[in-house]
Amino acid sequence: MKTLYISDLDGTLLDSNAELSQYTTAALNRMIAQGVHFSFATARTSATALLIMKNVGLNIPLVMMNGVIVYDPLQKRIIRKETIPADVAQKFISAIHEAGQPGLMYTLCGDEMRTYYEPPVNDALRTFIDEREKKYNKVFTRTDDFSEVTDDIIYFCFLDKHENIEKFHTLVGSVEGMHIAKSRNIYSEGQWFIEIFNEAASKRGAAMFLREYGGYDKVVGFGDDFPDISLFSACDESYAMENAIAEVKAAATAVIGKNTGDGVVKWLEDNVSG
Repeated sequence: MKTLYISDLDGTLLDSNAELSQYTTAALNRMIAQGVHFSFATARTSATALLIMKNVGLNIPLVMMNGVIVYDPLQKRIIRKETIPADVAQKFISAIHEAGQPGLMYTLCGDEMRTYYEPPVNDALRTFIDEREKKYNKVFTRTDDFSEVTDDIIYFCFLDKHENIEKFHTLVGSVEGMHIAKSRNIYSEGQWFIEIFNEAASKRGAAMFLREYGGYDKVVGFGDDFPDISLFSACDESYAMENAIAEVKAAATAVIGKNTGDGVVKWLEDNVSG
């Protein structure tokens, strides 16, 4: 039976420093060399996810930005994308301005991804931007108005205190044609993300695409937070980390070890042969 294994990154495959442990790196490379089909599904962009995973010989298309993009690491190109219709994006930008909530807007110009922000940014976003500029060499471009950007818009991201995110969620939750994914910032207590993208994009949709694209008989998923419930719904088996939220554990086939204890690859070592 041809099987695809798909893991979330943060809180699942990565440790508490958002890094891949030496143990997990070595185990994944060994299993991939033996013929195991392994991919990941993350909210991260390719700029950060591919850098984090650079020491793993990934050879299966990868899911980025909660399913907005599927990227083939061998062809080095995007093979599936879900852009936001221009009229829907402009309505949402108007809602952002009305709410006064600072955030980031992600676009594609061809296959080049760009990230924009409008000043001023809050403390949470400033930390987010600074970390990615320093750690991942990611470029963020200032614009006075998101509406002036002419690229294809694919994604919006907001990071703030939980109470502010809840207020913003209430204000924009009814924008037609958009999907809203809310999740914790597991690296900073009390902060939450809202990520907004085309309603046709999801980890579920991307996993179903990979099943058909690769001709898989079975898909097995691993995760820890709200967006992974979408992934699990496309899987034949699903495994929640010990550190996962209760909702993810309830949606899973079973609960396995912690992300800080190499839980995903230890499960793979115990249950999968190349």
